[in-house]
Amino acid sequence: MMRLTPEQMASRKKRNIALAAVLVAFIVLVFTTTVLKLAGNMEQRQATVAAGQPVAPAG
Repeated sequence: MMRLTPEQMASRKKRNIALAAVLVAFIVLVFTTTVLKLAGNMEQRQATVAAGQPVAPAG
C-alpha cells in the first residue's frame, strides 16, 4: 500500500474541498433556476386566469 506524504494529503484535501464547493454552487444554481422558472410559470398562469382565458391542464 502506498503512503501519501503530508504535502500530498494536504493537496488532496484542498482539491476535494474545491470540488465540493463547485458541486454545491452547481446545485444552488440549478435549484435557483428551477424556482425562478416555476415562479414565472405561476405568474403567467395567474395572468391567464385573470384574463378569463382557458388554462391548459398541467401534465
